[in-house]
Amino acid sequence: MQVAGPSLSTEPSRLKLWSALTSVYILWGSTYLFIHFMTEQMPPLYMVSMRYLTSGSLMYGYARLTGTPRPTRAEWKSAGLIGILLLAISNGFLTLGLQYIPTGMAAMLGGLLPVFLLTLNWVSFGRLRPSNLALAGLVLGVVGVYFLIKPDKLQTTGGLDANLLGASLVTFGNFAWAVGTLLTPRVTLPSGTISSGIQMLVGGAVLLAVSLMFEPVTPLSILQAPPMAIGSMFYLVVFGSIIGFSSYSWLARNAPPQLLSTYAFVNPVVAMLLGSVFAGEIFTSQSLIGAVIALAGVILITLGRK
Repeated sequence: MQVAGPSLSTEPSRLKLWSALTSVYILWGSTYLFIHFMTEQMPPLYMVSMRYLTSGSLMYGYARLTGTPRPTRAEWKSAGLIGILLLAISNGFLTLGLQYIPTGMAAMLGGLLPVFLLTLNWVSFGRLRPSNLALAGLVLGVVGVYFLIKPDKLQTTGGLDANLLGASLVTFGNFAWAVGTLLTPRVTLPSGTISSGIQMLVGGAVLLAVSLMFEPVTPLSILQAPPMAIGSMFYLVVFGSIIGFSSYSWLARNAPPQLLSTYAFVNPVVAMLLGSVFAGEIFTSQSLIGAVIALAGVILITLGRK
């Protein structure tokens, strides 16, 4: 937000900006682990569809009950398109990728997201060249992610082919997420809460349709889900979807791509820490060095934002 000088009226917006960023930094870093727990004994696309249908129904219902106007047909189409890109395609591919690679590695691959965001915004969407400082931060962040991925002790769940498949799925999901993020401020969307609700409902419906075609489930398979899967889904509904995704949607409309992309450097650090504590993934000294380098990249991108 550009201002002519200090003003008390700018403080709430600045506070909201950094509160939303902190929410995305911390809460989304934890979602990788809980997606793993949610889909460990249940079909992945089915469980992620249940997550979004539940959270979408809650958010849409709350918005309507509190007086938010009914969205127009054009707003439904726009929000639905964003939901398909961000949730059905991106998170669907991420959830599938987590069946082949560990949570920490999947989060590390999220470090590629700023490459897609800044490049697409430069060559296509905004025709905006990032500042030299932001580009330097981008390079530093990617180097940090490389050191995070590199440790030999980080064991994967499959052979080379499985690892390549998992990494490819997550990477394609990152590309879809970048497209949806840059498209968000360029389409007509309803107010924040009801827009997020529509995106989750549409994304969840698409995922459920795909799941029913390709996975051994019925619409009521959630009744056979183990307690760990249900508890993880509840966490993802509240903290990953209602709080985290709403924060991200607001940031996509109000924050520059350089600043928004910094969460992809912080999430791997959070995911690695949680993975090492709760999933037995090794967090070595080399990983710590990578985390520090990645966070330095966050600082440079933040300082170099336009």
